[in-house]
Amino acid sequence: MLTGLRKYAILIATAGSLASCHKKKDKSDVTGWNYNDKDRGGFFVAKPKDIKTGPGLVFVQGGTFTMGATQEDVMGDWNNMPRRVTVNSFFIDKTEVANVHYREYLYWLENVFSDDQFKAVLEGAKPDTLVWRSELGYNEPLVEYYFRHPSYNYYPVVGVTWKQAYDFCIWRTDRVNEGELINKGYQNKNVVKQEMNGGGQENFNTKSYLMGEYQGVPGKPKKNDLKDAQGRPRNTVKFEDGILLPDYRLPSEAEWEYAALGLINENPQVRNGEKKRGEELISNKQIYSWKNDGYDNLRATRRGNWQGAFLANFKRGNGDYMGTTGGLNDRSAYPAEVTSFFPNGFGLYNMSGNVSEWVADVYRPTTNVEADDINPYRGNVFKKIDMSGGEGNLRDSMGRMKYIPESDSALRNRRNYQQSYAVNYLDGDSLSTVAYGYGITTLISDKSRVVKGGSWNDMPYWLSPGSRRFLEEDQSSSTIGFRCAMTHYGAPEGNGRKNGNFFPKRRQKR
Repeated sequence: MLTGLRKYAILIATAGSLASCHKKKDKSDVTGWNYNDKDRGGFFVAKPKDIKTGPGLVFVQGGTFTMGATQEDVMGDWNNMPRRVTVNSFFIDKTEVANVHYREYLYWLENVFSDDQFKAVLEGAKPDTLVWRSELGYNEPLVEYYFRHPSYNYYPVVGVTWKQAYDFCIWRTDRVNEGELINKGYQNKNVVKQEMNGGGQENFNTKSYLMGEYQGVPGKPKKNDLKDAQGRPRNTVKFEDGILLPDYRLPSEAEWEYAALGLINENPQVRNGEKKRGEELISNKQIYSWKNDGYDNLRATRRGNWQGAFLANFKRGNGDYMGTTGGLNDRSAYPAEVTSFFPNGFGLYNMSGNVSEWVADVYRPTTNVEADDINPYRGNVFKKIDMSGGEGNLRDSMGRMKYIPESDSALRNRRNYQQSYAVNYLDGDSLSTVAYGYGITTLISDKSRVVKGGSWNDMPYWLSPGSRRFLEEDQSSSTIGFRCAMTHYGAPEGNGRKNGNFFPKRRQKR
């Protein structure tokens, strides 16, 4: 038998434990009203959380580095002058996009845009297999089989223009986000069957969905934390709900070069004092994307037979693409599989060699000098949604939102930019008094895009992350492929950590 005093004590403890289990609502610092409370308007605020790493991506923590040349400019271009810049954190593909990935893209186009009116869409997406041809070389087997045969499934796709790579990124964004909504129950899985049965314009596009131009087939999620103002379940997702991923895109030149260097290996993290904060040192400016940690051909610091082994797929000299029979060096006459060779500090494969890669930037020889020193990039064309068709008619024939350049007259009073077309800003525009006579005095134009990384057909000089070349965005090559990137939002170390240095409110007594 429990005494009355003991019963009372247990009752108080139980009530305290129940009160502690009651979830306290987040409250606005400016109004004092509760968030996510139907009795206070139901303003929904998702908790800050780190962005989910999309399929195929690797997180790259940003920082400062010297962008540009790391060795003698043997080509005499002097288009990669060294300059200190900072790159914010981002995601990038672990490997180059492979043939099987691009065939998945074409398979989707073939089914969604099966109507004859979309024939140009499919034809315009196909890679140019004729890039393998040469007047004085026998490459017809590669023309016929390299892209389609299963033996080359996980070899990097080539013959893809910059424009085609750009469109692939849009398609990939939409498929990943559509998958997220289906997995969480906000879109019915039957929507895929409708799309793949000649859906045409009525296919999922992230921007169209967020603008309310695409409805699809809304689902009924089993667990739905989203509520409207009356507290009823909401099955239309907004971007601020934190469910949809950012866009896949081509990496900027600065991002690509930073990721290629893998400098995280140069900055060991210490555990004394501030936890996991590195020493803020860059002790070695390596020439290629791998670091001298025992896996290079300079010396072997660990017991084994790595000394002298090739760590990239490149051309050692004229007529020497893979060594001699029985002693092949990189074991690849042409491109190798996308996971060949040893990954760099960020875990990225083939950032030096195999195939060169498209990046987002428009090429200019002196961009490194002129661009911003944080997230430098040339190629901006500032656009807005074309509202001329009215609501319900804002999409193009492929289901994507229609955009038009911002009007320069509307930007006249802005301080940070006055022109929507910034591709040739300070280098070819009216302010610079520079003119590019494409095909007459230069091969550079506003359609010239930067190519990075060196390929199976290049000498070692081009394998350096700082080296750069260019090609017109509507051209392709048997030596050029690509990989995708994604912006990381929030704190550069991940949203589990706060920005800045935080100190106790009161000093500790000594």
